[in-house]
Amino acid sequence: MAVLALAGIVAAGTATSRGPAAGADRLGSYSSSEGRLMYQVHAPPSWRPDRPMPVMVAIHGCGMTGYGLNSMKSMTRFDDLADRAGFLVVYPTQSLLRNGYLCWNSLSPDHQERGRGEPELIAGAIRQVIDEYGADPTRVHVAGASSGAGTAVILGATYPDLVATVTSVAGGEYRFHLAEHDLDAVTPVDTAQLALEEMGPRARPVPMIVVQGDQDEVVPPIMAERLVHQWLVLGSLIATGRPEVDTTPHDVERVEPPGAHPYTRTSHRVPGQATVDSYLVEGMGHTWSGPRASGTFTDRAGPDLSTIVWEFASQRPLR
Repeated sequence: MAVLALAGIVAAGTATSRGPAAGADRLGSYSSSEGRLMYQVHAPPSWRPDRPMPVMVAIHGCGMTGYGLNSMKSMTRFDDLADRAGFLVVYPTQSLLRNGYLCWNSLSPDHQERGRGEPELIAGAIRQVIDEYGADPTRVHVAGASSGAGTAVILGATYPDLVATVTSVAGGEYRFHLAEHDLDAVTPVDTAQLALEEMGPRARPVPMIVVQGDQDEVVPPIMAERLVHQWLVLGSLIATGRPEVDTTPHDVERVEPPGAHPYTRTSHRVPGQATVDSYLVEGMGHTWSGPRASGTFTDRAGPDLSTIVWEFASQRPLR
């Protein structure tokens, strides 16, 4: 799969334009002392260099690519939505040299800090896209799946001054590796304290969506519960300096679409603190859902996650 994925990346790269252009896909790369990151940018037909657009950064999971075979691009169909709503989409792709399974190394301490490893590479690529496309730096949103979800959450903790919102689909909390083998030994309160330390003087409540399938055997639902708890505690720590938080949701809505997976949307709205929406999808496994999603890790019977993510993100710029 990795060899085929690499071939897909090369093939995708040959079809891209040489410079920013409306309605086109363009291959880019960012290099620093931390390595090199390849990515593709989709610019909608309405893009103009003097029209600052939002940016959606879509980070794939294991065994996938950003824009080659079995890609985040085909899974999310963000391009179609971007053409209608008017935003740029960035698809980073993991390197086989960093991970032979094309996973993002979100469980490794080497890739969990600002200025180091994969967070630095993705943040550098985002800043490069902002400069090259004249994008709006206050409206950069990150959505990830599986290991890419872990990396999206890490970006929320390491670059809260760059990332306006975060979406985690089948992911986990920041610094989850500390609790990986004993969930009782390290609580979400403990990892929230570590997230606050990492944010440092840039600390701010980063709005988040957490999506989880109740039939996910790779990332169990407890991971989503811990992430929601961590992010609520983090918001309280930022706002009040105390870890105590009322986890009572602001709103709970159960949705039963005809012929599709029912799901429960739980919203947490604490003034001045965290805004967290979580979705528990019944009957869904380790997948991204959407009516036109395609690829190995997709479920067309689930909610239209790409639209949900964009509607949430578009209302929450970096303040």
